[in-house]
Amino acid sequence: MSASLETATSTAGGGNAGTATPAGVPESEAARKPGAHSVGPNELCVLMKLGEIVLKGSNRKLFERRLHNNIRNATRDLGDIRLSQRGSGVIVLRMPGASDAQVTELSERMRHVMGVVWVHLVRRVAKDVDTVTDVALSSMAGRSGSFAVRARRRDKRFPMTSSELAGYVGARIKERYDLPVNLKHPDNTVFIEVDKDEVFVFTEGIPGQGGLPAGMSGRALVLMSGGIDSPVAAHRMMRRGLKVDFLHFSGMPFTGPESIYKAYSLVRELDRFQVGSRLFVVPFGKAQQQLRTSGSERLQIIAQRRLMLKTAEAMADNLGAEALVTGDALGQVSSQTLTNMTALDDSVDLPILRPLIGMDKAEIMDQARDIGTLSISELPDEDCCTLLTPRQVETAANVGDLRQIEKRLDAEELAEYLVSTAQKHRPSFLGDSEPAAGATAAR
Repeated sequence: MSASLETATSTAGGGNAGTATPAGVPESEAARKPGAHSVGPNELCVLMKLGEIVLKGSNRKLFERRLHNNIRNATRDLGDIRLSQRGSGVIVLRMPGASDAQVTELSERMRHVMGVVWVHLVRRVAKDVDTVTDVALSSMAGRSGSFAVRARRRDKRFPMTSSELAGYVGARIKERYDLPVNLKHPDNTVFIEVDKDEVFVFTEGIPGQGGLPAGMSGRALVLMSGGIDSPVAAHRMMRRGLKVDFLHFSGMPFTGPESIYKAYSLVRELDRFQVGSRLFVVPFGKAQQQLRTSGSERLQIIAQRRLMLKTAEAMADNLGAEALVTGDALGQVSSQTLTNMTALDDSVDLPILRPLIGMDKAEIMDQARDIGTLSISELPDEDCCTLLTPRQVETAANVGDLRQIEKRLDAEELAEYLVSTAQKHRPSFLGDSEPAAGATAAR
C-alpha cells in the first residue's frame, strides 16, 4: 500500500505479551467508546481511499459530491447501500444484511469508479481492544511468513495511541501463530483504522483507478473506431474527469454489422468506469464513396477523417460536449504524422484531445489489457477506415487541397446529414441497455 495514503504508525511486539497488558495500554473495558455497542458483530463492508480529490481545497466538496453520485449510479442494482464520508479521504460503504459474497461484488464494482485510489474489504467492529484483536487474529489464520500491524486513529480520543494499539495486537498475533515480525517488508500486513464509532480491520487492498470522478471535468465525444487505441484514449480521459459519449462510423451499407457489435461491446466494457454511456453509430460507407469519386486519391484517408471530425463536431453540439477525443498516436501509422494531425485540427473548431499522442503501441496494448478491452478490440471485423483505402496514403496533406475536396462535396451539409442518420444505443455493464433510437433523442 502506498505510504502516502497510509500514514499509520507501525510497530509489533513479541515475547510474553499475552500474560499482562503492556504499559500504557488500557484494559478492554476502558477502550470502549460511546456508540460502539451499535456496531454489528464483525460486519464486512467496503472502505475506499481517495487520492487527488483530497488536494482540491475549497472545491473538494464538489468533487466528493460528484464521486458519491457516481458510486450510487454504479451500485443502483445492488440494493440498499449505505454511503458515508469519513474525513477528507475515506468513504465507507455498507450493505446491511448482505452476504459476504454480495459485499465482495460491491468492492469489485468500486475498483472501476474513477477517483478511488484503493478499495479494501474490511471488518467493521466495535471500539473494543479485545474485539479488534480477535478479528485481527482471525485475519491471520492459516497465513505464513512475516507480518506487521499498522494502526491509524482518525478518532484521536481513542485511549490508545496508534503505536500502542499496533504493538498490543502484534503481540497477540505473534503469541498465537509464532510468526516473525518484519516492519519494513512484511509478507502479511494487518491494518487497523480507528474511526469515530467503530474500528476497521483488514489485510489487503485492491488498487483503484485514481484520477478524478467522471463528469467533473465536463463532457467529450470519443471517436470510437473499434480498434485498440480509441478505448484506451476514452479511459484515460474518463480518468481525468470527463464524461464521454461515443461515436462509431460503420462501413455500412458496404460492410457487415461486425464493427458495430465490436463498438457496442467496447462501450459496454468501458461503461464500468462512468455508467450511463451512449453510443452513436453513423453509416459512413456512401460518404466514403462520395469522397473517392471526388478525386481525393492519396488524400482519401485524411479527407474522410476530416469529414468524421466535422460530423463529430455537429454531434457534439447536440450533446453539449466541449471536446473531441481520438486515439491518435504520433507516427504510429502513415496518416498520423504531425502535418496530417495539423490538417485534421483545421477541420473543426472544437479542441481534439489525443491522450495517446506520445505512447507506443506496446504501452497502449498493455493499458487495453488492464482495462479489459484488448480481447474485444482484437476480434476480426471490417472497419470503415480500411474500406476504399488508397494504395498510398498522403503523409503531408495540404490543407488547401482538402478544403477544395470538401467544397465540391459541401462537407458541412454532408456532416449534418450524417448526424441525422445516427442510431443511439446505451450499452450498459449493468445489463439495462436501451434499444436503438434516432440521434434526435440525444438532443
